[in-house]
Amino acid sequence: MKKFGKIMVIVLALATLVGACFAFTACNDKEAIVVYTNAFFAPFEYYEGTEIVGVDIDIMNKVGERMGRDVEFKNVEFGIIIDEVSSGKMCDVGAAGITWTEERAEKVAFSVPYYKSVQYVIFAEGSLPVSENVDGDDVVMWSALAGKKIGVQLDTTGDIYVGLEIDGEEGYTGAIQNTGAKKVQYKNAQLAVESLGTQLDVVVVDELPAQYLTKNGNYVALPLYYDAETATEEEYCIAVNKGQTELLENINAVLNEMMKELNGDGDNAIEALVKQHFGL
Repeated sequence: MKKFGKIMVIVLALATLVGACFAFTACNDKEAIVVYTNAFFAPFEYYEGTEIVGVDIDIMNKVGERMGRDVEFKNVEFGIIIDEVSSGKMCDVGAAGITWTEERAEKVAFSVPYYKSVQYVIFAEGSLPVSENVDGDDVVMWSALAGKKIGVQLDTTGDIYVGLEIDGEEGYTGAIQNTGAKKVQYKNAQLAVESLGTQLDVVVVDELPAQYLTKNGNYVALPLYYDAETATEEEYCIAVNKGQTELLENINAVLNEMMKELNGDGDNAIEALVKQHFGL
């Protein structure tokens, strides 16, 4: 009986352990959503004290609420986000004002586009020739950057666009190719702006971060155009690991709902968040 009793204790212990394993597996569905971001891209993500806040943060928190899951945000270098989301080992999502590109789409799944942006150039007033677009608005043509030292944030679309305009590619001649223009890469746009006047002539970055970084009035920020009709446009999406289909569906549902929800000023919920984080 004693031997049998010991066997029963072992069996029951194993059963408990197996049950706990099954319970743990079930709980994995409710584990926190880990989001990689780069918190130097206001108003989409930025630091408020030691807390990461911003438009993308608010969006992903809504996704977490919808799915009944916590959301963890980790600040990383922008250039690693796509590869880390693709591997799925350390994070599930990349939310950092990320533009859809064909190369990135080979590695990750993208949400529906939720914000349209234009590349801007930041410069000291009077240091660049200013043109007008077809609507009569002040803009800067890419050709105005000939021979300039141009700061960009590493691995962003600004980095890609400036490289294309300097180096060109098969079938395309960049507007500042062979002019002596030089691209200088920085970890974030804020560091690039801090180098204006000493190491840089201009900085190329997305519209809203450019406007945010020039709020103090020290520099001018204007949109970059190829010609009077054609701006350098792009659309932001959220990057999701390709195996996370349920998560992607919920992100799309939240984004679609927010883009349909209009306030009294006619702004959708995402546009309203942009104004909120700008302090408007």
